[in-house]
Amino acid sequence: MTHFLGISGSLRAASSSRAVLEAVLQNLPAGTTHDIANIGDIPHYNADTDGGDAAKRLIAQIEAASGLVFVTPEYNYSIPGVLKNAIDWASRPAYASVFKGKPCLVITVSAGALGGVRAQAHLKYILNGMLADVFAGQEIVIPHAPKRLIDGKFTDSETLAFVTGQLNDFCARIGVAGPQNRP
Repeated sequence: MTHFLGISGSLRAASSSRAVLEAVLQNLPAGTTHDIANIGDIPHYNADTDGGDAAKRLIAQIEAASGLVFVTPEYNYSIPGVLKNAIDWASRPAYASVFKGKPCLVITVSAGALGGVRAQAHLKYILNGMLADVFAGQEIVIPHAPKRLIDGKFTDSETLAFVTGQLNDFCARIGVAGPQNRP
């Protein structure tokens, strides 16, 4: 069974990142499963500790996943600190962590006009540094994301059609028949 793990860079339950992630995961192929990681409970990275249950749970979730779907906002021209912290916990040992060879799809959102392009570049750079298999399709950046939510749901059909096309390509790359175009 193919299993995907969604990781939101925002901790807010009503964030546009979370809404986009939930919409994307709903478009995964039939017969696949998915979870959403909870990165908010992970302590600050400290190599003197093991990170406790929260860090161990994230590492196990990443290891068990066939592919990762990141959706993150851009904070101060980069990724949120909480996302970087979670990645740092799962990035050990260097060059041999659970990220090595793991297929990753990166989506960024922003309230601004650029859609998180700097966060997109930074996250891909970080993932490449851990030898993750970062999907090299067209970049998925969603500008003015909060304005595209209706009752907390991301329902922008034009954007979802584009994202679903990229999701099809991502799934095909990891050997899974892609979702139907059902934005």
